[in-house]
Amino acid sequence: MAARPVWKQPWFRVAASLAILAILFLVLPLGELWQALTRVPLALWPAAIAGFLLLHALGAAKWRLVVNRAGGGLTMRQALRFYYAGLFGNTFLPSVVGGDVVRAGLALRETRSKAGVLLGSIVDRTLDVIALATVAGTGVLLLPTALDAQSRGIFLGLAVAFAIAGAAGVLLLVLLPARRFPFKVRRKLVKFRTAGRAIAERPTAMLLALGMGVALQCGLLLMSVSLGHVCGLDAPLRVWLFVWPLAKIAALLPVTQGGLGVREAAQAALFAPFGVPAVLAVAVSLVWQAVLITGGLVGGGVAWLLGRAHHRGFAMSALTVSDDELPTHA
Repeated sequence: MAARPVWKQPWFRVAASLAILAILFLVLPLGELWQALTRVPLALWPAAIAGFLLLHALGAAKWRLVVNRAGGGLTMRQALRFYYAGLFGNTFLPSVVGGDVVRAGLALRETRSKAGVLLGSIVDRTLDVIALATVAGTGVLLLPTALDAQSRGIFLGLAVAFAIAGAAGVLLLVLLPARRFPFKVRRKLVKFRTAGRAIAERPTAMLLALGMGVALQCGLLLMSVSLGHVCGLDAPLRVWLFVWPLAKIAALLPVTQGGLGVREAAQAALFAPFGVPAVLAVAVSLVWQAVLITGGLVGGGVAWLLGRAHHRGFAMSALTVSDDELPTHA
């Protein structure tokens, strides 16, 4: 069995995060960084974590909408349990894509359509990236003097190309001739194609899911803006609209642990043209990372409690059925 590439090893991701953070700490004034971090009062953390989880409940509803459109058949309780388990997985896996694998893997055990869960999860993640690009694109349009025409054209061109590629992938799945493949492959491919057609037949549902994704990203962005204000970073909202989603997209790269280090460096570089000190950009990103990690851990606890309640309810229903089947005597 071939060995995994070095960059896929867990220790490499942790080492990469530590290395990037070490470089940032070496070049930034630690006193100012610590001062910015300590401006966040302890009383604010419970509200931040609660807001984070509530916003991601919207994300769970969005994921359920897409998966069920593809035939997944998940209840809202199941969607919340699997989605929050994915948030927990984000803490320990290379990127949010790892969390997607966790929630899809759990859903596969309790779904009526494995193809629906897998395809729906892929479409849901694609919609999330499009939502981020939409927010960033809004920032580009609101910053006409900060970016030259060539830079804006490149950015918008990439966004359009990504959207076309995603649509082409769905169409390919729907229109691909299954008869040319072996029977085993054909049988699985037909299931995916059926799920793809179910999604394609309801574009309004996908537009609704995209709108929910944009709302989720905007809510998380506004949380970051509020935390930034507390830390002393008072950049205009239009700047945040441009910087925050691009930093988050950079953190999707599976080269560090959960994007730690990449997000901080990207946010500092993206804020720099707007006169925001790198020390404040990094401080706010570290505060947000703390929210992500703590929220993921709490989300894991919520997923565990929902799982316990589910299994307890299943056991009670089974016991009730058994009691009903007992013979009665006059």
